[in-house]
Amino acid sequence: MANTPSAKKAARKIERRTEVNRSRRSRVRTYLRKLEDAIAAGDATQAQAAFQAAEPELMRAVTKGVIHKNTASRKVSRLAARVRKLSA
Repeated sequence: MANTPSAKKAARKIERRTEVNRSRRSRVRTYLRKLEDAIAAGDATQAQAAFQAAEPELMRAVTKGVIHKNTASRKVSRLAARVRKLSA
């Protein structure tokens, strides 16, 4: 348990930050789920549209520090390949 005033403040800040990050992470997962559903359905146009929406959301999560840059890049790359394969 935090004892010093600065440690108590840090604990409060972490709590607020965690809530914001949880919201952002959830938002990214929602976009990814929509993309996964479109790929599973085999709908190339819907998958392409979902990918167009999901990619900026992933990169925004990177700038906000929610996920690592390489993780987002890897996900985008793999999803793009799956969407491209669906279109072909």
